[in-house]
Amino acid sequence: MDGTKQQRRGFSFAIDRGGTFTDVFALCPNGDMHVSKLLSEDPARYSDAPREAIRRVLEEVTGNAYPQSEPLPSELIDSIRMGTTVATNALLERRGEPCALAISAGYKDLLHIGNQARPSIFDLKIRKPDVLFTEALEVEERVILEQDLCRLSVADGCRRVKGVTGETVIVTENLNTEKLRRDLQPVLDRGIRSLAVVLLHSYTFREHEETVGRIAVEMGFTHVSLSSAIMPMVRVVPRGFTACADAYLTPCIHRYVYSFASGFHDNLKDTRVQFMQSDGGLTPMDKFCGSKAVLSGPAGGVVGYAVTTAAVHAGSPVIGFDMGGTSTDVSRYHGSYEHVFEATIAGVTIQSPQLDINTVAAGGGSRLFFRAGMFVVGPESAGANPGPVCYGKGGPLAVTDANLVLGRLLPDYFPKIFGPDEDQPLDRNAAITRFDALTEEVNAFLVAQGESATPAMSRDDVAMGFLKVANETMCRPIRALTQGKGYDTSRHVLACFGGAGGQHACAIARSLGMKRVFVHRYAGILSAYGMALADVVHEEQEPCAVMYRR
Repeated sequence: MDGTKQQRRGFSFAIDRGGTFTDVFALCPNGDMHVSKLLSEDPARYSDAPREAIRRVLEEVTGNAYPQSEPLPSELIDSIRMGTTVATNALLERRGEPCALAISAGYKDLLHIGNQARPSIFDLKIRKPDVLFTEALEVEERVILEQDLCRLSVADGCRRVKGVTGETVIVTENLNTEKLRRDLQPVLDRGIRSLAVVLLHSYTFREHEETVGRIAVEMGFTHVSLSSAIMPMVRVVPRGFTACADAYLTPCIHRYVYSFASGFHDNLKDTRVQFMQSDGGLTPMDKFCGSKAVLSGPAGGVVGYAVTTAAVHAGSPVIGFDMGGTSTDVSRYHGSYEHVFEATIAGVTIQSPQLDINTVAAGGGSRLFFRAGMFVVGPESAGANPGPVCYGKGGPLAVTDANLVLGRLLPDYFPKIFGPDEDQPLDRNAAITRFDALTEEVNAFLVAQGESATPAMSRDDVAMGFLKVANETMCRPIRALTQGKGYDTSRHVLACFGGAGGQHACAIARSLGMKRVFVHRYAGILSAYGMALADVVHEEQEPCAVMYRR
């Protein structure tokens, strides 16, 4: 998506659908650039924010009217690149597709047991993360690896097969297809149409999983995730978690993708539509899947600041500080993207390449609470609807209200997209009224605690107190990315972007001893701009088994 000003065949859109705002970067046929921002959720006005954003740009640039009730003309569009939080939200809120797990007999509880990790070892009340599948069924089959030290008894005549890793696999029990069909039918009868298939050693011997998948599709399952296709790597537990995540999230993504495309002529048949993956690369719409979509939105921001800071601060390590409406994403770049190949997100371990991004629940929409004498910020968010108090829709106090009360946000320079009719500026008076009430509550608590000698807090004191709490929350993951890995935080450049990043960047840099803050001209929509700069990638992984000898 070349940003140079030249004549183009049609419009090119790069869109980041975040939790609160949807950001749009568009290149017009005459080479002009167009940026816009609208609420991600506003049911009274539109059903899908990215499609509505495209409609508004087309109307503004062409001068023609395109009613919401009619499909948009896809012939005007050359390409669409998008990052979406559909998979992230479905995983966090556990609103994915009901799915079943088909696993080798005797291992039905394997994913319940997991890997026995105890991140909070001294917690007095351990809550085990829930699994994503609704029910599990055992598949009668068994294969083992042929090894000299193996003491398992193997019957004569067992089939021996060379796996894709070069290891020899012994099929001690063939797949019982009749029992498989009998077990799958009740699952279908209960309305479950998505299936994850996880068989032992399928990373090297895929035949049984492929047969299970074929039978499931023949019987009526609409989506089947084979662990040997999703993540063909050794270690069955993370491979199983990844396959379940794919079966749980991919149908949600497909529904959204098809719903989005249905709002255009010919369902965008001849238009290049690509989605951002968690690894920072783009993939065609029909190959976009759940296990690689969890960081779809934040990945665009990493590409955006990595490319834009390279020309100005070449050679300097950079911390990306992406503060949006719902959360803040931080990452590090020093000449190359930093990836992780296994991460636990919302209690689910996903074994898939993804950018090393740390997320904290502190954003412009993070709610403010006064609890037992403490200022608390988040993790609950006011979201896009109703949003903070200043949005004029009856929402709760949030970080954005604190910034507005302190004069860090100027309503005259903010888009007039608020209020019941989406034509009003930010309502500073409403935010002041709510903060005055909260200030009275805080001072009443201090008096009740016998601290009457302490000067009463002003409205600004309370607002600044909440911002200090939010800033410290956002500093922690930055320290983990730098000091936690042996890097000197003060030597980094802070690349600030996101709708709320500029309001907190200087305070964050001061707390961390950083002396340089980089703000791009498109900082407010840098995740969308990053998608315009990203590359299309083809990702492939193959298992390998090699004897290591000194």
